[in-house]
Amino acid sequence: MKAIVFDGRRLNFREDYPIPEPDKAGDALIRVRVAGICNTDLEIIKGYMGLKGIPGHEFVGTVEKVNERNKSLTGKRVVGEINCVCGVCDYCIGGLPRHCPQRTTLGISGRDGAFAEYLTLPAENLHEVPDNVSDEEAVFTEPLAAAFEIVEQVDVKPADRIIVLGDGKLGLLSAFVLALTGAETTLAGNHENKLAIAREAGIGTCLAKGLPVGKKYDVVVEATGTPAGLQKALECVRPRGTIVLKSTVASTREVDLNRVVVDEITLIGSRCGPFEPALLALSDKTVNVKPLISGIFPVGEVLEAFKAAGQKGSLKILIDFR
Repeated sequence: MKAIVFDGRRLNFREDYPIPEPDKAGDALIRVRVAGICNTDLEIIKGYMGLKGIPGHEFVGTVEKVNERNKSLTGKRVVGEINCVCGVCDYCIGGLPRHCPQRTTLGISGRDGAFAEYLTLPAENLHEVPDNVSDEEAVFTEPLAAAFEIVEQVDVKPADRIIVLGDGKLGLLSAFVLALTGAETTLAGNHENKLAIAREAGIGTCLAKGLPVGKKYDVVVEATGTPAGLQKALECVRPRGTIVLKSTVASTREVDLNRVVVDEITLIGSRCGPFEPALLALSDKTVNVKPLISGIFPVGEVLEAFKAAGQKGSLKILIDFR
């Protein structure tokens, strides 16, 4: 099959990569239709997580093979949750399967990912895509679910003042979701074209360099994708406010955490989220992801696709396997 393989130093396009075989009775073989490049993928090729293999975890595909118990999924368009868990450890039994210490993570850790013609995932990870959601929209399900995780973790009130730091893909999606709560939501970023997308959706915006100094926000979502993001968030959050950390980066930076103690700030790490509300939002069009698509590349132009994804001002770059 055609696949995009990271060898620890560089990406390589291959046409002879073995098609994966489901290694468990409950696994499904999925033919990938469209995959999306996210910031985590860009960090992986810088060394984040030490992955060697096929990256990519945002996808929509068609189920080609699955066990008898899940046979109804055969031929269905699906998206998939990326954490593959043991199901028997204390975390899995206790309702925290995404934190299973034995988990593999699609295209990130221990499992080949979505930048290939085929992938495997447990059938229990799959969600059928509604007919009125296009492939190009469906590929946003995983990052949109990560945005919905914020409102799963934080009790957002309509009277809250919220600022999202970072106008990239996840920052925009987070702002879209938080605005649905009725809370006053502002997106701060450095790119006028990206901020314009938020304004078109009725969300307030400001340039990050012009962000007023002062600790006034009840909730700060850090989605800058940079090591400096937490420090900026600490400068914005009010005493006893909440910071939600969304960035995963390969590099690190020292941060003065004394303010967390002195101002009694709640600091929340936030990762994967629920697929059901994400698919519903795509289906009922309460979240419009189409303006976030910056380009669609055929699989043979993967190097060009990654170059485009890393360019200033770029949003979602898709790779078309159809």
